[in-house]
Amino acid sequence: MEFAYDDRTVELRQRLEAFLTECVHPAEPVHHEQVLAAGDPWARPPVMDELKAEARARGLWNLFLPDARYGAGLTNLQYAPLAELTGRSPHLAPEALNCAAPDTGNMELLAEFGSDAQRERWLAPLLAGEIRSAFCMTEPEVASSDATNIATRITRDGDHYVVDGRKWWSSGAMDPRCEIFIVMGKTDPDADRHRQQSMILVPRDTPGVTVRRGMTVFGYSDAPHGGHAEIDFSGVRVPAENLVGAEGTGFAIAQARLGPGRIHHCMRLVGMAERALELLCRRALDRVAFGRPLAEQGVVREWIAESRVRIEQARLLVLKTAWLMDTVGNKGAHTEIQAIKIATPAMAEWVIDKAIQAYGGAGVSQDTPLAALWAQARTLRLADGPDEVHRASLARRELRRWS
Repeated sequence: MEFAYDDRTVELRQRLEAFLTECVHPAEPVHHEQVLAAGDPWARPPVMDELKAEARARGLWNLFLPDARYGAGLTNLQYAPLAELTGRSPHLAPEALNCAAPDTGNMELLAEFGSDAQRERWLAPLLAGEIRSAFCMTEPEVASSDATNIATRITRDGDHYVVDGRKWWSSGAMDPRCEIFIVMGKTDPDADRHRQQSMILVPRDTPGVTVRRGMTVFGYSDAPHGGHAEIDFSGVRVPAENLVGAEGTGFAIAQARLGPGRIHHCMRLVGMAERALELLCRRALDRVAFGRPLAEQGVVREWIAESRVRIEQARLLVLKTAWLMDTVGNKGAHTEIQAIKIATPAMAEWVIDKAIQAYGGAGVSQDTPLAALWAQARTLRLADGPDEVHRASLARRELRRWS
């Protein structure tokens, strides 16, 4: 593995750093004020559209897609340091570059598994940033850490499918521009447990679709990721051609979708931790307690040193994982994907927590980005599979080497 960035990555990093400094970071308080003024936590602040237009003009658009037909054609290893930079402002930068979840995963899903008609109808406007999308897999009545548990039914009826069930934590569904739901449900409950599920496209305005409520994340709307909703599907009829792939392939499609999504989250988490460490250091140098700067307090220096060690360890593991995904494929990198999904959110949570501690009351307030960063890092210990599931799976893989 080559540790130096190639010329294209260096050039894109420079452009992205300039965009963050000149546009994104100054827009953070503006975005907050516009959301408050709208009186709707899931509102679309005008500043976001301004950022998206500027990012596109600067050639910073759809960087996440390795397929050059649809995106920038970057490898995972090239994209990793760019995604890390967007993690320094995770509530604005990813969407500004059209690189925000869940749209990224949904675009990858449509690009790989969608039909020509599905790509023309839904992928094209998603790539253009004209609409947003939602991913509907998790359900309130089952343990969704095991995706084979899902109870939503997708039943064939002539040249249509009928969808019945309830979903929650449907990422993206609260965005007012969300027009399409990708829904996972069971088409054949009697098949093998990993062949019972299918994926289907459900336009938001289809009769029988009811968005019951928005879900908050530690009290935050998570609006830049489109928010999360609880949704009822009651007798929802969609054309049979809305099925993604073939019947019974839903679980495999979900796993293919989640692999890149997990590493993208981890790339951004490294950037979130870097921002928290920067804020910690600035606070330590500026704040005086008990007659001397915090930077002279031994415990604070321990936090700073340990934060740097943990960030570097996580970054190296993320980069190794990206390199493996590029060279041996997602399946070959499965162990490392699970390892970073365990290690990186925990690392970021720890670093952000120490920055919050240094800021005291300000750290848990709206006056710094730290509280929102912590909430996102903590949430990612559950999203795309909880720590315990990844640990159990990783342990099984390790044990198989010696059995």
